Amino acid sequence: MPLTINTNSAAASANYNLSRNQSALQKSLTRLSSGSRIVQPIDDAGGLAVSMKLESAIVRLDGAQKNVQNATSFLEVQDGVLASAGKILNRMIELKGLSDDVMKNDSDSENYNREFKDLQQQIYDMASLKFNGVSMFAQFSSETANTEGKFGDLNVDNTVSIYVSADGSTGPTVSVNKSLLLSALTIDAGTLAASEFSNAGTGNIRSFAAQDGTDAINLSDISVGVFTKAIENIATLRADNGASMSRLRFAGEEMGKQQTNLIAANGRIVDVDIAAESTRMAKYNVLVQASASMLAQANSSADIALMLLR
Repeated sequence: MPLTINTNSAAASANYNLSRNQSALQKSLTRLSSGSRIVQPIDDAGGLAVSMKLESAIVRLDGAQKNVQNATSFLEVQDGVLASAGKILNRMIELKGLSDDVMKNDSDSENYNREFKDLQQQIYDMASLKFNGVSMFAQFSSETANTEGKFGDLNVDNTVSIYVSADGSTGPTVSVNKSLLLSALTIDAGTLAASEFSNAGTGNIRSFAAQDGTDAINLSDISVGVFTKAIENIATLRADNGASMSRLRFAGEEMGKQQTNLIAANGRIVDVDIAAESTRMAKYNVLVQASASMLAQANSSADIALMLLR
């Protein structure tokens, strides 16, 4: 092998290996410090694309779960109002019994009747309550229609849609009803069927909700059977409310499982194997030191040529 000065092949080879080993060591250090196997797109372009889509789905599911929690709060507040309406009806039927007592004179009966009218106005005010600006109770069949909704009518579509998947409006939804409280408390005394609130006061139709004292009905105008039917209607509204809460709970649990599984799937793609990577780092750490040492040895090999020139 000829001895040359201009070209040191051994030093060039050692320098090349040192550069490669140093680059591999830096990549191992970056992976271990970040905990991610994919530091740059070049590490796994396909895996990075899948990971980005999975992360987006995870974030969307997190938002959907918060929407479900807010919808549950909406239903809880709504049920609280319905429970209060039921208590008011119980007080009303108690007033009815007290007013029918033969020991009460006309003045006593009128006092009971005043409270009865005030309670009607209270129920009407409760039916106007909102949750963060969103009405909890409906009077019309839909948000845009002018036709009043009737309690028990399956064609009523006055609902709030809750998205319960990562697909938004294109995925499954849960419809939360805006209870037809006013209609549920508007009863035809002849048939005991619910009617539209606007028809209260026409014929035998009576409503336990009134905007003011002039619209309120008297205790003497309502039979115990009408009270009983109104309480049954409130019980039905609370049952519908409970069914919606139950569905939202299961939907929330399902989304939680989906999110957990997606997080695990994303982790399998991007998370670094600490054991394997630390072993790899130790390997390249030794190779870097060895390459650096060999480069120093290769650079000193030219000293032989200088000895010959002396």
